[in-house]
Amino acid sequence: MATRFIFLGFNLLVTQLFRNFADEILIIAETMPYNQETITPYHTGDKAQQVEAMFDNIAPTYDTLNHRLSWDIDRGWRRKAIEWLAPYKPQQMLDIATGTGDFAILAAQMLKPTRLVGADISEGMMAVGREKVQRLGLQHVISFEREDCLNLSYADGSFDAVTAAFGIRNFADLDCGLREMCRVLRPGGHLSVVELTTPVAFPMKQLFRVYSHTVLPIYGRLISKDQSAYSYLTKTIEAFPQGERMMEILRRAGFSKTSFRRLTFGICTLYTAMK
Repeated sequence: MATRFIFLGFNLLVTQLFRNFADEILIIAETMPYNQETITPYHTGDKAQQVEAMFDNIAPTYDTLNHRLSWDIDRGWRRKAIEWLAPYKPQQMLDIATGTGDFAILAAQMLKPTRLVGADISEGMMAVGREKVQRLGLQHVISFEREDCLNLSYADGSFDAVTAAFGIRNFADLDCGLREMCRVLRPGGHLSVVELTTPVAFPMKQLFRVYSHTVLPIYGRLISKDQSAYSYLTKTIEAFPQGERMMEILRRAGFSKTSFRRLTFGICTLYTAMK
């Protein structure tokens, strides 16, 4: 009997030690930077400063390159992200890392919100967006505001929907940025994000790797005249967490009902969630 109690006690001790060890590993993993957070386009300044400078540099050619390098498929990706929001009829919307406003403009046209704020760190990108919004007569709905996406100025629960297209990959602190997106979303509000990802299946995985390491950086360099921007793009796509791992990250930021859907053989992924 005594031997049995000793054995049970030993088992309980080992189990508790393993649980403590697992908890410590999880804490370490959660505090470590994601790989893409350590990748920068240039060599001086912090990541946020470098990303701002990069997008200011490539702003005049950004739309042309986006559409050409994706063979215009990027328009369809944005449309799918907006269609997902349609049943919820959001009236107050925030588009994070809005850039030149392509997503904001399409969302305004498709969803008819009363107010849509496009937030970005790059004034150069937003200047292009403001011109497009003015030409389309959407300035009564869409406004552009310079924001630090890691420290948004908006009050808690300000928006019915928060969106982002190809932007969260550039956050200097992904967890912080997602927590901020969750904070400004009202309870019951919805998140819709499209992000470039690496395909997981043969042969698209291998084909995309060749394309992203040859055509994309070379053509991007020729048109934008920026020597680093499109090499940076490839590196961050490959380093960015995706799929099930991204689900865990979203849940940790405060979202629920998270899901993802790979688009165009996994070149892009649509992430959706609710607060």
